[in-house]
Amino acid sequence: MGRRSLFVTVGWLVAAVAATGAGLAAVRVIGDGIGAGKSGHVVGADQVARDLAAATGSPAPAGTPAATASPAATPSAASSSAVPSAAAARTVRATPGGTVIVTCAGSIVRLTTSPAQGFRVAREDTEPDDHARVVFAGPGGRIEVDARCRAGQPTVTWKRDD
Repeated sequence: MGRRSLFVTVGWLVAAVAATGAGLAAVRVIGDGIGAGKSGHVVGADQVARDLAAATGSPAPAGTPAATASPAATPSAASSSAVPSAAAARTVRATPGGTVIVTCAGSIVRLTTSPAQGFRVAREDTEPDDHARVVFAGPGGRIEVDARCRAGQPTVTWKRDD
């Protein structure tokens, strides 16, 4: 009985270690794609704080690095094709599916999106033109957000599409 129990215990431990290793390897392989939108770009807390500060006209919170402090602080092509000028008009709109920051430079609209908890970006139109759209999908259904620039000012509408 002693030898058989030892064999079973050792076999079980080897199987448990192998399963744990395989699980960790799988998470590492797919980990970069977890939490990223369709574009693969995830906006960090520092970037959100800077964008909100710029949209409201208030200074960024203390400890938030300047937008030029690192390459990661520069918006990617997925959220914006260029850094907006100081003359650009911005607005922040919270929806049940997430938050959008809409920037207008003349008639060109650009979006920065941040899905709410439990939601993801299902579709995003990021081509720089006079109209942009993002669709957030989650347990509360689909939230469609439309943004336009009218007379250089951002206008945002959204609707729930269950």
